[in-house]
Amino acid sequence: MDGLKMIKTRRSIRKYIKKEIPDEIITEIIDCARLAPTANNKQPWLFVVIKNEELKKQIAEITDYGKFIKDANCCVAVFCEDTKYYLEDGCAATENILLAAWYFGIGSCWVAGDKKFYAEKIKDLLGVKKEYKLVSIISLGYPDEIELKNVQKVKKKSLKEVMIVKK
Repeated sequence: MDGLKMIKTRRSIRKYIKKEIPDEIITEIIDCARLAPTANNKQPWLFVVIKNEELKKQIAEITDYGKFIKDANCCVAVFCEDTKYYLEDGCAATENILLAAWYFGIGSCWVAGDKKFYAEKIKDLLGVKKEYKLVSIISLGYPDEIELKNVQKVKKKSLKEVMIVKK
């Protein structure tokens, strides 16, 4: 899939089929995340890949809008050290995960982490050091075909509605 098509067709997927994602693909996805740009090249991140069924269920129960995480093949919790630009850095890495997953035909959905009431609970559950902040939780799995067709029909604002050019 070429880069522009990948960006233009990626959508949030919340329903998955029961099919394991090969470890090599997960490693490639996380490798893409670690290559995201960061302020002053701090690279403050930590990526926790959760494949354990019980942990996924617990995370799904703790979150408010991530109940579908329990049905994903795995999820990735993106943490960043509490630096000045941790949120920007973590969001750049999160977007790289979403795009790399789609490159491999894997659906994903970004669940908020930063400043959410459950951020500390997730950090404790996963045994992450206190100096890190939860930026996002990303579910990963091969898309359910019906879900994929439905989300592809979702209308996006036109370019005319969102772009202003000043000459």
